[in-house]
Amino acid sequence: MHAFIIEDEYLIGQSLQDMLSELGFTTFSFARSEDAAVMGANAQHIDLISADVRLLPGDGVNAVQAICERRDIPVIYITGFAEELEERLDDAIVVQKPVKPDELEKAVRKALGRQPQPN
Repeated sequence: MHAFIIEDEYLIGQSLQDMLSELGFTTFSFARSEDAAVMGANAQHIDLISADVRLLPGDGVNAVQAICERRDIPVIYITGFAEELEERLDDAIVVQKPVKPDELEKAVRKALGRQPQPN
């Protein structure tokens, strides 16, 4: 499975890649700005988008909306500003920074439509 990580902080992007690898994702692509995300998404098959909300430069929500207007892709927003996102989007799947692996796993399962595994 392929994950598209939209994140302007390199170390956070690498950490997300590591956590998503543990969840079965095998290929990754990255974008660090809104424009790069929109342009980069066009030429690839994407199974999941992980998007930071605030990008320098740009906005992760705007990037996701532009990408998903042409195709339906599951999205997880990664942000330190969850309250701000809740005002903009009603049904978004959100993981608060700093990202914890178990919270990311629950979000991925929800985004992909799979039920959490019992402990």
